[in-house]
Amino acid sequence: QVQLVESGGGLVQAGGSLRLSCAASGRTFSSYAMGWFRQAPGKEREFVAAISWSGANTYYANSVKGRFTISRDNARNTVYLRMNSLKPEDTAVYYCAAKSSILVVTTPTEYDYWGQGAQVTVSS
Repeated sequence: QVQLVESGGGLVQAGGSLRLSCAASGRTFSSYAMGWFRQAPGKEREFVAAISWSGANTYYANSVKGRFTISRDNARNTVYLRMNSLKPEDTAVYYCAAKSSILVVTTPTEYDYWGQGAQVTVSS
């Protein structure tokens, strides 16, 4: 069992930056692939970024590529999402997710565990 807790969300002006953190419980964090997803009101949950268990492989949605960076610290059982050059269309609830896999996973239905979500609001 893995429990995930997101933090770092908030309100920011367009062009600003935020860093989301996702702290995981459990001693096998390093064996999990991690992902970030987001869901805006009235829309489906969409993939944002993912990272392999070692951190060596990352993958991004086209909409955030070049602006967002996913990283992880296995010693701290934490995955991060650095978000730069934020746009109003980035406004959503951001969720982190974990899957017992050594590969990068981009499909939400493949993830085993989810956090409660963190609200990110970007004002224009």
